[in-house]
Amino acid sequence: MFKYLSGMLGMDVGIDLGSSNVVVYVKDKGIVFSEPSAVAVKKLPRGEGFEVIAVGHDAKAMSGKVPAGIEAIWPLEGGVIANFDMTQELIRYCIKRVSSSNTFMVHPRVVISIPAEVTEVERKAVIDATLGAGASEAYVVEEPISAALGVGLPVDKPNGCMIIDIGGGTSEVSVISLGGIVVTSSLRTAGRMMDNAIIAMIRARYALLIGETTAEEVKNTIGSALPLTTELSMNVKGRDLSDGLPKSDTVSSIEVREAMEPIFTGIEDMVKVALEKMPPELAKDVVDRGIILTGGVALMRGFAERLSRAINTPVIVAEQPLNSVALGVGKIMDNLGTMRRALKSIERGSR
Repeated sequence: MFKYLSGMLGMDVGIDLGSSNVVVYVKDKGIVFSEPSAVAVKKLPRGEGFEVIAVGHDAKAMSGKVPAGIEAIWPLEGGVIANFDMTQELIRYCIKRVSSSNTFMVHPRVVISIPAEVTEVERKAVIDATLGAGASEAYVVEEPISAALGVGLPVDKPNGCMIIDIGGGTSEVSVISLGGIVVTSSLRTAGRMMDNAIIAMIRARYALLIGETTAEEVKNTIGSALPLTTELSMNVKGRDLSDGLPKSDTVSSIEVREAMEPIFTGIEDMVKVALEKMPPELAKDVVDRGIILTGGVALMRGFAERLSRAINTPVIVAEQPLNSVALGVGKIMDNLGTMRRALKSIERGSR
């Protein structure tokens, strides 16, 4: 009876749970919000646990600026749970926020995306965290499937579709046919690793220490995968490692590109490995249709063009690369009965 009421009166919620951002889709409403996957907590005295004081944008704003006793945590690394309790708090925040306008206080059914190459233990951890956060039922779907659905690829047809999803913590390439993943390859190297490379480069070259938020701003403002017609520069502020005083230096797009070069090369190699494993008939379909590029890194200047040159295949950036996975999860939510039977990648947990 409870499950029946959950389906009839409660909300169906889809969550793209990324290492850098969480995007939430509500059935019949679409994407309702997108926020950083950050949680800020305050440690309670005498070892009594912790108190969550901020989630999302507010928690990210505290990163690197908090006093003793308060910590800003990114609970997911490489697309999987690194801190179970904080992941549960993040999912609880998502459910609470979308349920606040719901007249009926019924626990929702939740579909949540995960990388294709996670272990069974990691998969179960996501389900357990979702149920623990207040869901009546929890389903997981592999990100390549949901991303392909989100960009409108015919995943249920006997044709090869190739999609590359490069987010904050994971780079993943998959070939999909007849509703399943035929070939997949992934790296736990993506946008946040690029941020770390920029931090290391600026530290080594300028003896200037910057934080992750500043590095991300540098990447988004002047980062590129190919040489630019007019190279860019940016004034970067941080702490001088020699005397500890505030300092600023001008960093060029050339330096930033050089810092990220090993990561670009690693992603290219990952895609080549997937292409080599692909059956010839599916390879023909992929060449004819092109490869879809999604995820936050898809927005970087010249990245799609560079990847296309490296693999000699057209690479097309999705219309909404930041929301492709969430939109695909939304299509599953809108047709949960059909998709539950058709997609083997969905698994369930229940209270």
